[in-house]
Parts: sequence; structure tokens; C-alpha cells
Amino acid sequence: MRTPDDIAAFLDADFARLVSEHGVPGAAVAVLKDGVIVDRAAGVLSTATKVDATPDSVFQIGSITKVWTTTLVMQLVDEGLLDLDAPLREYLPAFRVADETAAATITTRHLLSHVGGFEGDVFTDTGRGEDAIEKYLEHVAELPQVFAPGQIFSYNNAAFSVLGRLIEVLRGTHWEAALTEHLAVPLGLTHVAPSAYEAIMFRAAVGHMGEGDDGTPTPAPVWALAKSNEPAGSMLAMTAHDLVAFAKMHLDGGLASDGTRVLSEESVRAMQERQITLPRLTGMGDAWGLGWEIFVEGAPTVIGHDGGTIGQSAFLRVVPEAGLVVALLTNGGDVMGLFGDVVKTIVTDVAGVELPGFPTVPTEEVAVDAAPLVGFYSNSTFDMTVSVDDDGRIWLDSTPKGIAAEMGEEPEHVQLVGLDADSLIAVEPTMKEMHVVYAFLGEDRDGRRTHMHYGRAISRAD
Repeated sequence: MRTPDDIAAFLDADFARLVSEHGVPGAAVAVLKDGVIVDRAAGVLSTATKVDATPDSVFQIGSITKVWTTTLVMQLVDEGLLDLDAPLREYLPAFRVADETAAATITTRHLLSHVGGFEGDVFTDTGRGEDAIEKYLEHVAELPQVFAPGQIFSYNNAAFSVLGRLIEVLRGTHWEAALTEHLAVPLGLTHVAPSAYEAIMFRAAVGHMGEGDDGTPTPAPVWALAKSNEPAGSMLAMTAHDLVAFAKMHLDGGLASDGTRVLSEESVRAMQERQITLPRLTGMGDAWGLGWEIFVEGAPTVIGHDGGTIGQSAFLRVVPEAGLVVALLTNGGDVMGLFGDVVKTIVTDVAGVELPGFPTVPTEEVAVDAAPLVGFYSNSTFDMTVSVDDDGRIWLDSTPKGIAAEMGEEPEHVQLVGLDADSLIAVEPTMKEMHVVYAFLGEDRDGRRTHMHYGRAISRAD
């Protein structure tokens, strides 16, 4: 595949079949190449209503929203309203976390690159009013510090809700209005729904979780997560076409298609520059920029982001050197299989770059000294115990609590095996059909690892 016509031919021939083969109820895909966007859709938006998925259907993009929130923040930098490296409190005096020293030193850059250090998976529902994000700050004030600001990457949803409040304060409006006024309108996007109130105006996808007795994917019981987490990705929905058009602006140096400057070239570059290297073998990208995840660095670079909400999963990959953007939006089923057959295939064929695969269980045993890893790890949403049984097998017992328990997370008893000297991998897939990797970091006075890292860092508590 080298041209938009080639891409269109591939999607026409195979997309609907692949959606069906992977048990995905409905999906939409859009691809930018040579300045042309090709989009297609297949399946249904809900197995209950059986409404067809079409290219003008909106799907939730989940945490890809974080790139939009980052873009809104960088616009504030462009206008001289914000210094990324000044203490956040200079602009948001109400910001607090449990560790007062950390709260006084955390910067906007820390939050944008997931190195703020405080616990981040907090999805407290503070209502549906325009003050939902403002109220959320009260709950952030209770969050414990896992590590010092800037020390370790740990994916942080709460940080982006804080950034949403920063945008509200500096713009003098609520986050949804800022997103519409400063991004959707100047980019000429017509199918962007910040919340359910706008999504209802379009053909909107519903997430699916599990299967009924007849094997049919079951619609999720609710459409979206809490409004308080909007800037992190709880409900923003759009077409695959509009998501790609947003990414195109980043390829075009911050210009909209009509030449309107939306973001400075300096901010576009800054967002794509490495800010932090991730702990190895976590199953995520190699590094993080400002908002963007960096999957591949060098000839060529691949950036992007993934997103997941209640039964919906979204994927965005951008290859700036090839002028290529691929977006895939789904509402259930084997989304990782579909990602591989569609997104990875297009990126490899069009840009000549192999996207890194997700970690797999080694075919041969990898020797691991489990003694420094064994123990009890805990945060506000999960208690996790790593143990070794009488046969020498390593197990992870995970017990949800707090909001995780309220959201229906189930306890898990998962066997782990060695991936390398300091990483273990789940024998069975446990998340989006992925084998989760647990890296172990730090060392206490007894030689035990101080943190377990699975994209998020969780502290030893025994």
C-alpha cells in the first residue's frame, strides 16, 4: 500500500471481514496519507439496536483525549499564559496532594508526561454539572505520593483532570467549551461530542462487555465514565475521520486545513520530544512526550495514544515522516486482534516500519529470583500480593477496592513467569487479550523491590 487508493482498496476488501472475524460488534477506521483521508466503518453500533456503524458514527476515544487536553495546555503556553516548568500552584492555587512538599513543586510538565508521582487511577464521580472537574480537585488533595515528582513514569489519569481544571481557570470557561472553541471549531470538525449531550445528536456507538448466552456481545450497562475525568478521557467521542483530522494538524506544524494556526510549530515539536523513558517491558511505548506516547524513535518515529472506556477501545498511530495517520475505533470484541490486522498492517505497508508487538510469554523458562519481588503492594484501588507456591510457581493475587470495586472489577489469581531478571508476565491474557507485564523497581534496605510497575507504579506496603 502506497497511495490513498491502495488503502481504500485494502479496507474495502478486508475491513468488514476482519471486524466480523474478531468478534468486534462495530468499528470505524480512518487513514491519512498524502493529505487525503480515507474512512470506512463496519458492524453495528449496538447489538441491542443493530444500528449500522457508518463513517459518520461517533465512538469514544478514551485516553486519546489526553492528547487533546495537552494541545489545549500548549495553546496556553503559546499565548504566554503558562510556563510548563513553573510550579502548578502559581496558576492553580487550589491544587493539593497529600504530600505538601510534592504539591508545592509539581509542574505542568510533570503532569503532561505522567511523572507527577501521586496516585492516578481515581475516577470519583462529582456530578454532571459544569463544576464537576473543579470539585474533583478536592479528591486529588487526598492522593498519596508514590514517588518524588519527575522520578518515574506512572500513567496518571488524575493528572489530566487537574490539567483540565487548569485550562478552565486560565480560559475562564469549562473544559468542554474550551475544547470546542479552541480545537473543534478552528479545525472545522463537525462530529466531535465532548459528552453524551452532544453524542446523542449523532449515530453513537455503545460499548460491549462480555457475551450473552448465545455468544452475542452484550451492551455495557452505562455509556460513559464520570464527567470529572473528561480531560483524561471519560467520554469524548468523535468519528475516526475527525480524530485523524485533529492529528493532521500536528503533522502540518499546527495549522488547520484552511491555514488557521491552531498551535505553534514549537509546541508541536515539544509535544513529540521524549520527556521520560518508560520502565522496560511494560507493554506500553518506549517513552512519553507531552501527551503523546512514543512507540518508535528514529527512522521513522511513531507516536500515538490508545484509549479505553466502558467497552470501547480506540487506537491512534502517527508517523510524521511518512505523513501517515491511522485511527481505529471499536466497541468491543477482540480489539487487539483487529488492531494487529488493520493498524499494524497499514503502518508497516505504508510507512515501512514495524510497530512493536505486545509482550508474549517466553517459550523457554526465564530464571527469576522471586525473593526480592514477593510481597504485598497496595494503593487506593488495588491490593496486590506476589507469592510463590510449594512448586515454585509465582502468583499474583489482585483485590480491587474503592472505586475499582465499585466499578465491578473482580479479584484475580494470576500465574506469572519470568520475562527478564526484573519483570514477570501473566501466563494468561488479562486485559484486552494482552499478557500484562509487571516490572519491579527500586530496592529497600533488605534488597526487596520497592515498586511494582504495570504502566502504573504501585508501592510495596509490607
